[in-house]
Amino acid sequence: MTKEFNLIQTDRIIEMAWEDRTPFEAIKYQFGIPESEVIDLMRRELKPSSFRLWRKRVNSGVSQKHLMKRNPEIERFKCSRQRAISHNRISKR
Repeated sequence: MTKEFNLIQTDRIIEMAWEDRTPFEAIKYQFGIPESEVIDLMRRELKPSSFRLWRKRVNSGVSQKHLMKRNPEIERFKCSRQRAISHNRISKR
């Protein structure tokens, strides 16, 4: 069963999925959906070419989307240099 999300939640899930350092486990923790449902959501919401590009990044080793593949020194979900995000808009400092 696939969960339904509002526009803001969907945008945030897509944003988190695009971020290399945000693991699928963080998305599951915040939204309660496993990796397979994130992939399904990305397939539905992105253009086919964008989806293929994203899947290639996730599977290439560039991305650190899986906690088991991450450097054990990384203990946070969010990059320390990442700006604060509010409703999918980057906040001005």
